Amino acid sequence: MSNKFSKSMSRADVLFLSVGAMLGWGWVVLSGDWISKAGFLGTAIAFLLGGLLVTFIGLTYAELAAAIPETGGGLVFVQRAFNDRLGYIAAWSVLFGYVSVITFEAVALPTVIDYIIPVDHQLFLWNLGGWDIYLTWVLIGSFGSLLLTSMNYFGIKPAAIFQNILTIAVILIGLVLVFGAFANGGSEHTNSILGEGVGGVMTVLIMIPFLFVGFDVIPQIASEVKAPPKVIGRILIFSIILAIVFYILIAYGVSVGLTPSQLEVTRLATADAMTNLFRSPVFGTILVIGGVAGIVTSWNAFIIGGSRILFAMAERGMIPKWFAYIHPKYKTPTHGIIFLGLLGFFAPFLGHSALNWFVNAGGIGIVIGYMLVSISFMKLRKTEPDLERPYKIRNWKLTGVIAIILSIIFITFYLPGMPSALVWPMEWLIVFGWYGIGTILYLFGSRKDSVKKFKDVSST
Repeated sequence: MSNKFSKSMSRADVLFLSVGAMLGWGWVVLSGDWISKAGFLGTAIAFLLGGLLVTFIGLTYAELAAAIPETGGGLVFVQRAFNDRLGYIAAWSVLFGYVSVITFEAVALPTVIDYIIPVDHQLFLWNLGGWDIYLTWVLIGSFGSLLLTSMNYFGIKPAAIFQNILTIAVILIGLVLVFGAFANGGSEHTNSILGEGVGGVMTVLIMIPFLFVGFDVIPQIASEVKAPPKVIGRILIFSIILAIVFYILIAYGVSVGLTPSQLEVTRLATADAMTNLFRSPVFGTILVIGGVAGIVTSWNAFIIGGSRILFAMAERGMIPKWFAYIHPKYKTPTHGIIFLGLLGFFAPFLGHSALNWFVNAGGIGIVIGYMLVSISFMKLRKTEPDLERPYKIRNWKLTGVIAIILSIIFITFYLPGMPSALVWPMEWLIVFGWYGIGTILYLFGSRKDSVKKFKDVSST
């Protein structure tokens, strides 16, 4: 299977793909909610705790990705440890997270364009979630989806170069905000340092899986990387650490750049904080441009990773073979790319309210996928002790147990009765709808021959 793709991804490409996926647009549009709900200290605690979960999960992924560098990531790991059904659930769950980001970014794009260039939108369509949706607003997000889909269609290398440039831009602009916070920020702005207390911290905490989904794009494209397997594992962990530090620094910048009263009325807290810290709206616009770059890097990364998941599932006969098509010239899974592009194209029709729906609903799928990979990590250590592991975790039992326990705890955060539970009806309908689609695709997949073929290959 892996020889259908070309090995065109360098180490830098892999690092920027992962980091760009994890940064995205959330640090611009959600930072105000973090600080108002949890304060800076509570936000930092949430990111450290959530980062701890992601780091332990990342360690299991790093070892498995180095040991089994095949397209498909979690699908390959879980199927090898257990069976194709559990592998499918793991892959479809993580893909849920990818799709939630793709649709989130498609809705975020017109939101940020409105901030830079206020537009009097025309052709009212409907009101959803208290938000009036206009056709001109929708078309901005839909056009962005067409653009990103087209770029990925014509090859991974052009998309990777584009990713590298924009990820560097995101990091540099974020660092400008941090510099302004240390140079011009006032501690009097952080008078609500813990926000709403534990409830506020948990509100931020459930966003962490969504914000950090991205490091696991690396295993999806492992067969396309020009680097030793051991290096792939190291890059994965390093990218997680970079993202944790970045998010905490951004939270600090916003906490000292805006007063509590300003937080209550801000539309884009990070941009307004930048404006305040440098006393110029030009800097706010610069930060929003960085946010646009973040939208593209995240969006791009998940089209790359998501299309590879779809390809791997189709090759195993878990979903229709249509998704396994590789373009003979561009060496990309073009049918999977088109499918994800269509989801992004239609997402803006749900309006601005969909931003929070996608963030929260997609998070539960991500954590379910992570839990299954962590369990598979433990099982493969026992059933295949002689498997060559170029990136080998020393305290593997402790790492695996912590990863599993933290995953289970995070899943409970989304359940009814918890302060951070998913909201009925929209968020739960998105969850049920996604797994309903997955069930239908699974039932229509020509599974038997393909699954047998891959089991025979694994056994040899």
